[in-house]
Amino acid sequence: MENKKKKLLLIDDEENMLHMLSAYLRKNGYDVVTALNGTEGVGLVHTFVPDMILCDIKMPQMDGLTFLGNVKELLDGAPVIMMSAYATVDTAVEAMKEGAYDFVTKPFKVDEIVCVLKKAEEYINIKKENIALKNRVQLLQGNETFSAIIGKSNAIRKIIDQAKKVAGYDTTILITGESGTGKELVARGIHSHSKRKEGPLITVNCGSVPANLLESEFFGYIKGAFTGADKNHVGLFEAAEGGTLFLDEIGELSLELQVKLLRVLQEREIRPVGAIKSRKVDVRVITATAKDLEQEVTAGNFRQDLFFRLNVMVLELPPLRERLEDIPFLCSHFLSRLNERMDLNINSISAGAMGLLMAQGWSGNVRELENSLERAMIFAEGGRIEEENLPQFFGSPKQNRRIDDLLGTVSLKKAQKILEERLIGRSLEAANGNKSQASRMLEISYPSLLAKIKEYGL
Repeated sequence: MENKKKKLLLIDDEENMLHMLSAYLRKNGYDVVTALNGTEGVGLVHTFVPDMILCDIKMPQMDGLTFLGNVKELLDGAPVIMMSAYATVDTAVEAMKEGAYDFVTKPFKVDEIVCVLKKAEEYINIKKENIALKNRVQLLQGNETFSAIIGKSNAIRKIIDQAKKVAGYDTTILITGESGTGKELVARGIHSHSKRKEGPLITVNCGSVPANLLESEFFGYIKGAFTGADKNHVGLFEAAEGGTLFLDEIGELSLELQVKLLRVLQEREIRPVGAIKSRKVDVRVITATAKDLEQEVTAGNFRQDLFFRLNVMVLELPPLRERLEDIPFLCSHFLSRLNERMDLNINSISAGAMGLLMAQGWSGNVRELENSLERAMIFAEGGRIEEENLPQFFGSPKQNRRIDDLLGTVSLKKAQKILEERLIGRSLEAANGNKSQASRMLEISYPSLLAKIKEYGL
């Protein structure tokens, strides 16, 4: 926008001045329209819609100050620079009160006017940047609330209603749901609606931190606690003091750390590694998992007492395949966001492509939908996503088969392994063999991925 010619309305009753100044300003890159008095100027404001106005004060029919008073509500922030050969302090003050951006006295050199106009251009650009930043801040603030959760289905509305009700209490919350369903968004929404919203929100993926570092990351450590501990280190619980600590993938915690977490939740105090005394902490804990913790308890992988402590309030996020009516809303949201991020102009999805999107199983849920749209937008032409732009496996006969036919089993344990193997294979393929990137896509730790690659012979 800033590379286009700025539209300038020039108003002066001296025709020689008007001709000379307009010719000079056109040579300097301005799109100039002229008027001999304020009355003509008012009409041009409606039709020309100037970016800037250069206006004399003393004119017949309608003077500059009267003109400014008549149009200032119509200018949408366009700066007005007043000119006068009869300048006084009172005149300048009155012009500024009416909303003038600047005031110059005649006679002047034409290059001085260009300097004033350049300053006005900077003012316009700064104002636009401020508006953009304000909109960005509002967007980011909105993303911290439940407005970031896109959808109008009954299933998603129910979750939001439940989350809003529990947000005002310090009750421990367990958010469950498959990978990619938006568990962190719900946690952020709860924090922003809570009495702790002015405090910090600290998030950590328990599966992404090496097991041997989790304790020191959670609770901190004191100087000299171990080799390399040359100063005190504040842990996540202390960092979240007065706010919320969101522990994602809580099912990845070791049994040893589960014991210590249970003590923190019960006693509201932590003991940094190497410390003798415990410290009180005022932190709300929200946890999330894609695992079935009851099954993990039965299998001996998760402590029953910790499960009961976390299971006070459970919010179970539905998978995308159970709220298909939200897919068009999600697509519209992602198209807008991805267009801005990738500087594209893909504004629609064909009926055929939308049909395939609605029929897809979405094992990766909302995250997989966004990734699929991003890929499709890269290949789309003509501003619209077509069927051929979607991944090759979309619309295959397998997509319409029942899950037991697809997996060849009705055993949950066997089905889980088959799906796990396929997801790992797809992630490795999508990451071009980069195991670190694949582990982030799968939301599991790097060592866990290596172990599973070895287990499945991938």
